[in-house]
Amino acid sequence: MLRIRVLHGPNLNLLGTREQSIYGTLSLDVLDSAITKLAEELAVKVDLRQSNSEGELVTWIQEARKGYDGIIINPAAYTHTSIAIRDAIAAVGLPTVEVHLSNIHQREEFRHRSYIVGVAIGQISGLGPMGYLLALRGLHDHLIASRRQKKTSAPATSQRAAKGSRK
Repeated sequence: MLRIRVLHGPNLNLLGTREQSIYGTLSLDVLDSAITKLAEELAVKVDLRQSNSEGELVTWIQEARKGYDGIIINPAAYTHTSIAIRDAIAAVGLPTVEVHLSNIHQREEFRHRSYIVGVAIGQISGLGPMGYLLALRGLHDHLIASRRQKKTSAPATSQRAAKGSRK
């Protein structure tokens, strides 16, 4: 079973009450329930966490190195400021999808820059809560395809070795 860590950054605990015109009325609990439901359908185990602390997010990213196959992260405001989160993602080497509820490229100029996108396999921005579900489905499909590719390349190597030993 695939294991994916889902990280929500600062202020996402206020979803449903914070700037509803930008972030909508859905609470974090309802969003997490939707993620969990889709994960069950995909036979994926998700570990959902939220923190307002950059250091805690970095620690959770580092811990994901052992026992997780990928990361979905909404770094929120840290997207535009945190080289530490970017470096942690690069260091663990897990496929990561960056998610934003709002379209960061249609907002204030300072939100247009993401330190995360360069170390992520993709970025989903502006699709609201659906963005998390698309990220989960996309990361799931990416991980399954990677596993298939590893399985198909391994037997070819074994067959060559076996052929070589028959001589």
